[in-house]
Amino acid sequence: MEVIVFSSAGFRRLIVIVLFVSGLAIAHGAKAQDNAPPKQKTHPLVPALQQAKAAGKAAEALTDFQAVFSKREVVRGRLQPPQTMRIKLRRKPFSVYLHFIKPHEGREVIYVDGRNRGHILAHETGLKSVVGTVSLPPTSPRALEESKYPITEIGLRTMVQTVIAQWERETKYGEINVQYYPNARLGNTLCRVIESTHPRPRKQFPYYMTRLYIDKKSGLPVRVEQYGFPRRAGERPPLMEEYTYSAIKTNVGLKDIDFDTRNPKYGF
Repeated sequence: MEVIVFSSAGFRRLIVIVLFVSGLAIAHGAKAQDNAPPKQKTHPLVPALQQAKAAGKAAEALTDFQAVFSKREVVRGRLQPPQTMRIKLRRKPFSVYLHFIKPHEGREVIYVDGRNRGHILAHETGLKSVVGTVSLPPTSPRALEESKYPITEIGLRTMVQTVIAQWERETKYGEINVQYYPNARLGNTLCRVIESTHPRPRKQFPYYMTRLYIDKKSGLPVRVEQYGFPRRAGERPPLMEEYTYSAIKTNVGLKDIDFDTRNPKYGF
């Protein structure tokens, strides 16, 4: 075996060469790492959208339902008094019957897609009942005197789809915080609540805070809350919209007569 012997000077030169080559390798590795595409972070709204879309599918699967519907919303700059009504809704053809509990106790409204010239049919009680049944386009000023949206946009499915569309637009931006409350209650109903908030007003954010309530048992969306941006630091955000469905009974087999003014149980 041949043994190679280095002088001290040669050994030092060898160490320098080894360190130089090692430095090149490290530098090359660092450069390659710098040129690597950055890891994509999951937007905070992605998990929220997954849950919202699952709730949307649950609502989409319903053929009909009846419930108690409550709402509070800002119309023409003013927060309207709370409204509560019984609702019957059928998907095909899209049909709605409303019986007001408060205010306007006894008011009834019917809408059926493709019938009655596309108009809603409504009647009041008390002195106003002398007018009888009125026929109005759903988007007419009179029909929207106390409502932000027409009757054609009512229902569980549309409610959650509106939130989904909003959150999908907001995934293009940052400045959002998402919180989950898996054991919330809405009356006696156990819910999962998803809450999104924005730290500051931006033109791309229509609301400061959005809350979606999902019934843990049925998976249905049962409430949406929308809050505007506070005017001053420390001020409570103003409520802009709140829609709640309670006492829900699904797929009850609603018929044409449930959406007909000739129903003997109705007051038309």
